[in-house]
Amino acid sequence: MDSKLWHKNYDKGVPTTIEYPKAPLFHFLEEAARKFPDRACTIFKGAVITYREMNALTDHMAAALVDMGVKKGDRVGLFLPNTPQFVIAYFGILKAGGVVVAVNPTYPPDEVITPVNDANIEIMFTLTRFYERLKKVREKSKLKRIIVTNIKETLPPLLRFLFTLAKEKKEGDRVESLAEGDVWMKDLLAKYANSPRPNVEVTPDDTALFQYSGGTTGIPKGAVAMHRNVVANTLQIKSWMTGLEEGKEVVLMGIPLFHVYGMVAGMNFAMAGGAAMVMVPNARDLKDVLENISKFKATIFPGVPLLYNAINNHPDVKAGKYNLSSIKACISGSAPLMRETKEQFEKLTGGKVFEGYGLSEAPTATHCNPLNGVNKTGSIGMPLPDVDVKIISLDDGETEMPQGEIGEIVVNGPQVMKGYHNMPTETANALRQLKDGKTWLFTGDIGRMDEDGYFYIVDRKKELIKPGGFQVWPREVEEAISAHPKVLEVGVGGIPDPHRGETVKAWIVVKPGETLTEEELKAFCKEHLAPYKVPTHYEFRTELPKTTVGKILRRELVRQHKEGMK
Repeated sequence: MDSKLWHKNYDKGVPTTIEYPKAPLFHFLEEAARKFPDRACTIFKGAVITYREMNALTDHMAAALVDMGVKKGDRVGLFLPNTPQFVIAYFGILKAGGVVVAVNPTYPPDEVITPVNDANIEIMFTLTRFYERLKKVREKSKLKRIIVTNIKETLPPLLRFLFTLAKEKKEGDRVESLAEGDVWMKDLLAKYANSPRPNVEVTPDDTALFQYSGGTTGIPKGAVAMHRNVVANTLQIKSWMTGLEEGKEVVLMGIPLFHVYGMVAGMNFAMAGGAAMVMVPNARDLKDVLENISKFKATIFPGVPLLYNAINNHPDVKAGKYNLSSIKACISGSAPLMRETKEQFEKLTGGKVFEGYGLSEAPTATHCNPLNGVNKTGSIGMPLPDVDVKIISLDDGETEMPQGEIGEIVVNGPQVMKGYHNMPTETANALRQLKDGKTWLFTGDIGRMDEDGYFYIVDRKKELIKPGGFQVWPREVEEAISAHPKVLEVGVGGIPDPHRGETVKAWIVVKPGETLTEEELKAFCKEHLAPYKVPTHYEFRTELPKTTVGKILRRELVRQHKEGMK
């Protein structure tokens, strides 16, 4: 695979290698402020913060943090949804020399305590509606101070007034006073309104992010990304998106910013091209998503298949109530993109949806289908510029497999993490040196490469089902079932079986207004799958458990089955 045969199938204009600036991550914001000072950086419910203003606000926030005692390398937490405050806090932390640790704001206190204690977070930003939750976290953790902001602070004046009147108290956003030591974000920004960026030297080799992964399936691991890792990945994604106009694009920010996918393929990508970001705090609010696309003429829409699928099936979209024709390009990540979803969304918008692949350890993207070239059904596409990929034997973990053969996907590239925080054994398992002398990231994903250099995920190494000695990959069964016209969502996993050791079970959500029986579905599976792959158990549900970025939690379904839950 040394020939990197995927290079010949790159879109015209995509480089095979990139020269990366020896600069910290906030370089993108500073450059955008220099080149496009009056361009909108964030748009939130119509309120605009320009790049000049955002650069100044983040300087002020950095100065405040340094005065609060944040030293270079200190980890600072973010417990915020997609609002302008997230962007201000994120780049403020980086400019202060701190490390961003973004935590899912829907987490209950117990799930927040682990990353707070592991990363030694003493200061955390949050919204008023989550303040009580973080106070509970503080009682059992190393957290000392909370910086609090009200969502209304970045709303336009009229909406702010209406929110105060009708929603603030009802939605749990009203906090009359803060506990001793805690501070309002708006007060800090006012106090340091004339302060320049603090004189802290931040280099490409300094740590920028801790991204915790695996919390729903085991002990959360903090993937440590340096500034240069995130800068590289941002520019790799930008170089892949040919034909974009600097300073003119509008990115719909619906994917969560507390996840590296939203951070890198959304926010940092937008900044690298001087694009405006339309902030959507909750992408499950489809009306808000659709109104924002329509009103602000979004051109780039990074998302997940479940979101595209939900838009495809939305009654108002079907009735033609929204104009989605501004959309040019959508990177789809975090879960397999089904052909029907892709084709339907492209027909709706006239834009292109292309599937990518990545993981928190790199810090988000390693592969992507081309924007203009062939998008092969079921493929995650080709490695991004400067990324090398091998398929390694599942038997010995060392031998490179021939083209077309299945093995573990391993990756080498400038975006690959430094390691896991405080986890030497897990780091050694994930980052391994092969015979070529290079260090490779073992992804835990099983896949193959075709004759054109396109890669395909077969499944997660840990989720292989073995009924009666056979090998069944859940993804293959899910793809077969999702082709049924009445199926909206499906998850497949292995459950204990007294005769076969393990057997295949499918959990199904039927499309609204449709009915589907187990017999009907089983007959459909028998037509499309080998007998040993056909599920022996079926469970119909109204919804399936998912991660925050829309990935169906198979192991949670299996756990619920084992506990006899429905």
